[in-house]
Amino acid sequence: MPLNLQANFHYPDKSAQRDYSAGDDFYQLLIDSHRDLSDEASAALNARLILLLANHIGDISVLQEALRLAGENRDAK
Repeated sequence: MPLNLQANFHYPDKSAQRDYSAGDDFYQLLIDSHRDLSDEASAALNARLILLLANHIGDISVLQEALRLAGENRDAK
């Protein structure tokens, strides 16, 4: 399975009826999950989330490609 680089946020049981991005919902959930956390707790939450999602993906070649792409601009701020 190749790494999907296109927007893929959706609700599996709903069809899009308006100009709307389900990615906005994910972004809001992500921001809300970090609210009021210390930097250390926020980093720990990110680490747990990465491991949970990596396990869900499961395909090592997809994870390898994602890590390569994510690391390409690691010096950029």
